[in-house]
Amino acid sequence: MFVMWIIGGVLIFLAIKKEMEPTLLLPMGFGAILVNLPNSGAKAVIDHLFDIGISNEAHELMPLVLFIGIGAMIDFEPLLTNPKLMFFGAAAQFGIFFTLTMASILGFDLADAASVAIIGAADGPTSIFVAQQLNSSYLSAIMVAAYSYMALVPLVQPPIIKLCTSKKERKIRMKYQGKKVSKMTKILFPIVVTIIVGLFAPDAVALIGFLMFGNLIRECGVLNSLSETAQNVLANLITIFLGITIASRMVADEFLKVETLLIMGLGLVAFVFDTFGGIMLAKVMNIFSKKNKINPMIGASGISAFPMSARVVHKLGLAEDPQNFLLMHSIGVNVSGQIASVIAGGLILTFAKSALGL
Repeated sequence: MFVMWIIGGVLIFLAIKKEMEPTLLLPMGFGAILVNLPNSGAKAVIDHLFDIGISNEAHELMPLVLFIGIGAMIDFEPLLTNPKLMFFGAAAQFGIFFTLTMASILGFDLADAASVAIIGAADGPTSIFVAQQLNSSYLSAIMVAAYSYMALVPLVQPPIIKLCTSKKERKIRMKYQGKKVSKMTKILFPIVVTIIVGLFAPDAVALIGFLMFGNLIRECGVLNSLSETAQNVLANLITIFLGITIASRMVADEFLKVETLLIMGLGLVAFVFDTFGGIMLAKVMNIFSKKNKINPMIGASGISAFPMSARVVHKLGLAEDPQNFLLMHSIGVNVSGQIASVIAGGLILTFAKSALGL
């Protein structure tokens, strides 16, 4: 219990002092303390929240509803003006499949290995959805790892990016071609993406459908008040409840296991190789491009942690060159990573279910 109090305190410290995703880490940290108090009366209440919001019986309600708010926040215009950015989002899912292999080699069965690998999606709702669907034995560790690494993107990614790129590459300037995207295109995009994903990765259709429904609310132009509610009130409310509900699985006897440390380590591996995959694709594309070079750092924002990863890349660009503005490019890659991570989750879910006969 004492160790879990310390872990909860660290999460609260990171939320308040370091301002690392406080809407996530503060509820998780305080919840970890609540459920680890002797004979805690709060445990039953938080368990009830888990049952009605996250469990299989609740059909992972909270993560799915949160996707409506996330979709309403996303502006796909930077991606639509430069569709090739989608390739970076796809490349940045490399860590998921690499970690799936690593987890299997380390002795995790397929359901648990697939669930652990999805931590690399850098997307808490997707991680919870996949782990629940596959009845993973390590749901608590997976939830905590997924949300912790999302919050720790500003700490985890910069060293990896600097290790994989040279100073010269980090100084590459990219012009933003701000082409005007028609309203019709913005409205059709979420509808078309949902249909395509539903046809090719049906297990991901709930995730992508709620995400794109949120975006459609944003772009339709007739539901502005509903869009603002989804972006602010709904997203913040669900995030707070989700954070404290995750803590229901941070009870000492469930959480303090060797497997938990191993899962946290594999989650870090997934993040590292996701970042590596996006950067390497940019380097390869630069080999074949004589002009209009791509700053390889934008490939790192292909993970799904929106908009944290895009901000990290933008700040690194400014640190190397105060006139190097990479925000729009990195945002375009970041939102493509949001779509790609959901598709990757659906594909792995389909593969695992088929292999396990579920």
